[in-house]
Amino acid sequence: MTGLYYEEFTVGETIEHERRRTISESDNQRFCDLSMNQQPLHLDADFAGRTQFGERLVNGLYTMALAVGLSIPETTDGTIVANLSYDDVEHPNPVFHGDTIRAQSTVTEKRETSDGERGVVTMRVEAFKIVDGEDELVCSFDRTALSLKRDGDGG
Repeated sequence: MTGLYYEEFTVGETIEHERRRTISESDNQRFCDLSMNQQPLHLDADFAGRTQFGERLVNGLYTMALAVGLSIPETTDGTIVANLSYDDVEHPNPVFHGDTIRAQSTVTEKRETSDGERGVVTMRVEAFKIVDGEDELVCSFDRTALSLKRDGDGG
């Protein structure tokens, strides 16, 4: 699927992202290795078992990165110039190995650039894990992107 051009975003619109992902132990381990985050709460079953969570938590930055990735096809795939910022990040509930994550994006703001050639779009991205058939919010943040306009090449 191709992402949306600036003109196609509608403030207030919620875009449900079709793709989902079940997070494996390997996903979490590789992300921790790649990011050099060796927090035992993510990697050490014995340590994590003695915490309030009772088991290892998935790295929160992986959960956020996954939410961005899940959102790309329906929002900015092929139509983005750059991601400008990620703001107001929250992780209200833990994610564990085996949790399935889905995401949605709500367009909260849009404006043309000062030269009128591109547009800035802000979306509230929410990631949910599915628990007993119900959504539980696990991560939310504002993602601001510089988007191409349909009537130009953005350059």
